[in-house]
Amino acid sequence: MDDVEVRHLPGDLPRLFGPPGPAERTLSTSLPAGDLVWPDPGYPQRSQVLRPAFWLSEEPAPGGLWAGLRAEHDRSGLWPLLMDETDQPWASGQIAPEPVAEVENYVPQAFMSEVWSDWAEQAATEDLDDLAPFGRHCPGLAPPGVPLDDPDAMADRCSRALAARGLSLGLVPVERGADALAAVGWQGALNHNEWTAPLSAVLRGWEDRFGARVVALGFNTLELSVAAPPVTTRHAVQVAAEHWAFCPDILFQGPGTLAGYAEEIRGKTNWSFWWD
Repeated sequence: MDDVEVRHLPGDLPRLFGPPGPAERTLSTSLPAGDLVWPDPGYPQRSQVLRPAFWLSEEPAPGGLWAGLRAEHDRSGLWPLLMDETDQPWASGQIAPEPVAEVENYVPQAFMSEVWSDWAEQAATEDLDDLAPFGRHCPGLAPPGVPLDDPDAMADRCSRALAARGLSLGLVPVERGADALAAVGWQGALNHNEWTAPLSAVLRGWEDRFGARVVALGFNTLELSVAAPPVTTRHAVQVAAEHWAFCPDILFQGPGTLAGYAEEIRGKTNWSFWWD
């Protein structure tokens, strides 16, 4: 085996995993200059363990770098993220990492039902049309989609398109991309959901049912690739209901109805979310 292929994690990357250290983890892809990102102790924290949350490049990531690092995830234990540094939340340490183990405490169906129930209690009659045909009644999780392509290949293509925006590269010590939101301490949905672990639980479900992959993260944005999107109107409306529970702003500040939003995502192989 080529020596390059068995090189251990370079620089300070092993510190991301904490003691005793990842002796068997390797990374052959060359990295640009970058630094570990530590939570700011003055920023409200949710974990008692203080250690670096992720690694961040100093300059924008080249187009194919994300794909190369994604291919090595099983060996390195590091999930790549394209990270928008426009509002500088990362380098300043404005993050509050949550233990990834907390993600398992949340069930996507229960999370969706709770969000729906809270909305239904306060919704006026005229608001019910926004979530037609479901109204006050949560429809539950949508069935899986039919794959249009390999999820990793789809993610690689998505990453190349997003890299054209000049995004930085992050590396996060997680076993699956869905957990990256909790691990980096992302605060983008704070006005919607105080904790990030439930959102990571929802993303795990989308990984399994729709071949989704977490590709990019901004101050209050999230970009996913999707290998098995809904292709029928009926399926898309039910998936749209899940999206609304995950991120209400995409509906209420977008098309305004589930039916309108469903048409936007039907057959679409990337999902974009933003929180106000």
